[in-house]
Amino acid sequence: MPATPHLLIIRRRYLGDIVLLGSLCRNLKLHWPRARIAVLCEPAYADVLTMNADVDEVFHFPAGTTRWPRLIGRLRRARFTHVLDLDNRDKTAFLSRATGAPVRVTQRHAEKVHFPSLYTASERLPAAFLDHRHITDLYLHLLGNIGVPIASREVRLTPRTEDLALAQNLFSRLFPAGRPAGTPLILIHPGSRSPWRVWPPESFGEVISQLIRRRAARVAIVAGPGDQTVVAQIQRHADPGLPVVDQALSLPQLAALFASCDALLCHDSGPMHLAAAVGTRVIALFGSQPLHLWRPVGEKHVTLQPPLPCAQCASPGLCQPHDSYHNHCVRNITVQRVYEAISQALA
Repeated sequence: MPATPHLLIIRRRYLGDIVLLGSLCRNLKLHWPRARIAVLCEPAYADVLTMNADVDEVFHFPAGTTRWPRLIGRLRRARFTHVLDLDNRDKTAFLSRATGAPVRVTQRHAEKVHFPSLYTASERLPAAFLDHRHITDLYLHLLGNIGVPIASREVRLTPRTEDLALAQNLFSRLFPAGRPAGTPLILIHPGSRSPWRVWPPESFGEVISQLIRRRAARVAIVAGPGDQTVVAQIQRHADPGLPVVDQALSLPQLAALFASCDALLCHDSGPMHLAAAVGTRVIALFGSQPLHLWRPVGEKHVTLQPPLPCAQCASPGLCQPHDSYHNHCVRNITVQRVYEAISQALA
């Protein structure tokens, strides 16, 4: 094997998953400092990897089937020594083989491996593997197939200088009078990819009202494209003049915004992992999704989850207790618990 391996990591999506690839890339670079690491992902998440110092190149999954031959040609010309396929779908299995890399590894959790003959090593992990492990342990387990030890569990992204400057300009416009010395700045990200996992706007509004009333912090909301309605509801329950960052931001710009505040209150989401990776203290609201599996990486974060199983269902007749994507358990987290968690995080 060459002294400078050229590795391709395949992970299609989502935001949190792409951020958490940092643990895998870190270990590869610690073991092979001169290695070149490329990642193949969907275009929507590619910018995240520009903040990962261990990633040297990013390839995009093509939008249409007519562009696949061009991608395959680029991957073959790259002459990869290793392919680590974290998806193991039909297409990624054939793509892994098409690279011509002499080492091609994959794994599946609790499911049959797709086309194992197209890999040099594959493994089907038992369902219990993730019972008490973090999702990054699944990624790191793949390292054993290529002889790389696990030396770090760090996930670190570094915002770009120009994006940090943009974040400071945004905050200057939101708070033209500046911040009193020693007053922390808290961002609220009230959105989620799943509407089932959203804490009620009135609860966000009450927490924000307490923070402002007690002068515990300056508060601003950062809203995604589909969050306008929930932001208006939060403002109605807190303060109609509550500052809101509602302009379109790239993922690196959003990361810089998180890095420029003292804490982020959010749901279990991709932005949660993004904030944790840039070193921002996170107060994260979980429903019934496994906390051990998806908690933010790092020791300083605060995670809140209602007692499970729920003593009193938040949405009788709607919630599906055994499906974390179809229940409202997060609504059973009280306003007082969240306020106390923020106070603890800022202490």
